[in-house]
Amino acid sequence: MTAAIAHTDRVEFLIQKLATAKMALAGVFLVLMMVHVGADIFMKLVANAPIIGTLETVSYYYMVSIVFLPLAFLELRHEHVAVDLFFQNFPNSLQVCVYVFGCLVSVLYYGVFCYQTTVDALKATAEQETVMSNILFYVWPSRWSLSLGSGALVLAILLNMVKCILTLRAPQMADDRDIIK
Repeated sequence: MTAAIAHTDRVEFLIQKLATAKMALAGVFLVLMMVHVGADIFMKLVANAPIIGTLETVSYYYMVSIVFLPLAFLELRHEHVAVDLFFQNFPNSLQVCVYVFGCLVSVLYYGVFCYQTTVDALKATAEQETVMSNILFYVWPSRWSLSLGSGALVLAILLNMVKCILTLRAPQMADDRDIIK
């Protein structure tokens, strides 16, 4: 059991590094989006010349990356939306069972989602997918955010599930009071 926990710690370290890197990348996209939109508004008001492709860049690159890349980071911190009105009152053994079942359902769903978005990203990459715009606007690179985000989310859910099984304790969800601090 101790060897399994030690191995889990190494895997957890790698998944946390991956999740943190993707969270940082999402932060970069957030800052880029703020600067880009701010510059577009400034140019529109001052020079009556908005930046071409701002709407497409925000819609296809920034927003998708900001939403999907941090998913694993949130899962590792147990900060996804959770309704645990009754869960906290369950006995520990039932909490573990319910948590593991929820993890299995989530892994199944996000695993299928990851598979399909990867297939879509491969197709979009092969076709060099574009959208109609004032300029030739390639969107195929943005298709990979969904695949990478959901793939890392599956790894994070599996890690949390294995930790729950090894310790026989369901994790405590983040409390609003903990987030505010």
